[in-house]
Amino acid sequence: MKGTPAIRLAHVSVTIGQTAILEHVDASIMRGHITALIGPNGAGKTTLLQAILGLRPYSGTIEFLSPEGKPHRPRIGYVPQSLTIDRQAAVTVLEFFAFEFQRRPVWLGITRKARENAEAALERLEAVRLIDRPLGRLSGGELQRVLLALALHRDPEILFLDEPVSGVDVAGGHLFCDVLESLSTRQNRTIVMVSHDLSVVSQLASHVLCLNRTIACR
Repeated sequence: MKGTPAIRLAHVSVTIGQTAILEHVDASIMRGHITALIGPNGAGKTTLLQAILGLRPYSGTIEFLSPEGKPHRPRIGYVPQSLTIDRQAAVTVLEFFAFEFQRRPVWLGITRKARENAEAALERLEAVRLIDRPLGRLSGGELQRVLLALALHRDPEILFLDEPVSGVDVAGGHLFCDVLESLSTRQNRTIVMVSHDLSVVSQLASHVLCLNRTIACR
């Protein structure tokens, strides 16, 4: 049900070594809406995203909830701000997708079904032309398109994005915004995104959490 909490955070804190990165974060992420995490550099935005995803140890409580308010394990999509890639690696975009789309080892060949699935996923982001390109030769914006295409193919109930338009050209930025807006308004998907681009935030987000180690405002 749109407008009910999809994620509830209570007293969430993260400490690395002796440094408190997050302190007592209390917030609800609403279902079917786009929530933006904003704040200065070092405010803990990416750390909070990683804590919600279970990629970072934390104290406190993070709950995923069903529309009925019960504990729930949603399908999750995640697009990181950057992906470390060996620029000399020969792995193509198609092979990268095939790791998920087929069971047999990629070195035995790509199945027709895997290629069709990859093409369909990339088409959504107008990126089919990249299918045979090596990952290491993609620009930052092209790689973001590929990662978002793969995340969306998994049909996530909740999509997490860390600086989704960073390194993306103007046309790509508009496309990203159109896709995300459609996911939220037409498909009732919950989206949580970290962004420094306030023009993107003002265009897309219906909820904003301003973070500076804790919730400064909302």
